[in-house]
Amino acid sequence: MASSLSYVEFVMEQMSGAGTVTYRRMFGEYGLYCDGKYFGVVCGGRTLVKITPAGTALLPDCPRGIPYEGGGEMFLPDVEDREALCELVRVTCAALPEKKPRKKKGDK
Repeated sequence: MASSLSYVEFVMEQMSGAGTVTYRRMFGEYGLYCDGKYFGVVCGGRTLVKITPAGTALLPDCPRGIPYEGGGEMFLPDVEDREALCELVRVTCAALPEKKPRKKKGDK
């Protein structure tokens, strides 16, 4: 079941305190980005966030799920708890590596 755009927009509003949160349509669902870093997905009407040690320390009892067949386990945070959701996004993105710059054509 594909996620509705209205649900994605609700999730974006809930996460707005974490930074500049955006989404991109990916494989019929939505990838989530904060300040340019990919940190989660909206898939099957659920919001999932990458698992990091910082996220685990913040929300040790957070439920987990798999976004799609063959996908890795991710957090399933309560999107209604805006404060906890924003903090999870902040600590997750802080723990993720910086985006590598793209190589220009011709660079080896």
